[in-house]
Amino acid sequence: MPPASWSSRPSTRPSARTAVAVSPHLDDAVFSAGGTLLLLVRAGWAVRVVTCFTASVADPCPFALSTQLDKGLPADADYMALRRAEDRAAQRALGALPPEHLPLAEAPHRGYDSPRRLFTAPRADDRAAAELPRLLRPHLAAADLVLAPRGIGGHVDHLVTARAVAAVAPPARTAWWRDLPYAVRAAREPGAGPLPPPAGTAEVTVGIAAALTGKTAAARCYTTQLGFQFGGTERVGTVLAAAARGEARRTGAPCTHGEALSAGHRARRLLADAVRGHGAVARTAGERAPFRP
Repeated sequence: MPPASWSSRPSTRPSARTAVAVSPHLDDAVFSAGGTLLLLVRAGWAVRVVTCFTASVADPCPFALSTQLDKGLPADADYMALRRAEDRAAQRALGALPPEHLPLAEAPHRGYDSPRRLFTAPRADDRAAAELPRLLRPHLAAADLVLAPRGIGGHVDHLVTARAVAAVAPPARTAWWRDLPYAVRAAREPGAGPLPPPAGTAEVTVGIAAALTGKTAAARCYTTQLGFQFGGTERVGTVLAAAARGEARRTGAPCTHGEALSAGHRARRLLADAVRGHGAVARTAGERAPFRP
């Protein structure tokens, strides 16, 4: 059951807009677009994160087991149960709705059994690639705004997620984030680059300076991942702030810290309207002034 602090209804306001962020793993949405999600919450939106690959797996293969052992966890720990609990804490920190955890296993449990194979195109026999669109469709059907990964870095779970969202979400209402930390590391394997944004999208930068502290607090909830992804808890804020400064500089947006998304025309308007008045701007690339609907 959800914690008592969470409502079981999307919103007590009938007119509240809804945003659904589709995360490959239990941390990607917060690391990559947590500032934007927090600003949407502050603007009165009902925000929910749906994570695709969250299933616990008994008797994992050696490579899958190594991904928890190298984080200091014992072999008999339910690694994914720990991560699901971290995600629930992170969503509470953002003020989002209780997260949805889909029952698919991460790539190391689906035959991608080495670091190199994690960064390849989806296999033809990967059943998750066929199943995920069906699982996502009911979660996205009524959303005013959908947020999803572009697949920067080429991790197979990110690519499967991006393709599934592209198959079922309305392009005009979808915004594609730049995957962190991959966008910073520029870690791309040959032949497995990001899914190109669908036709009709343009890059919009959301100023997140006012949300950076809250994003950092949510990111710190993913305790098992902080050493591997950031070099420790104490570095989370530094790394996220540097990434956001870099995005603002890269896009030339009139803000000090930003998150850039490739968005359909309706998504750009919704984002601009949501952040206005909350200490933030949303600017589409090429515009001389903050974006207006």
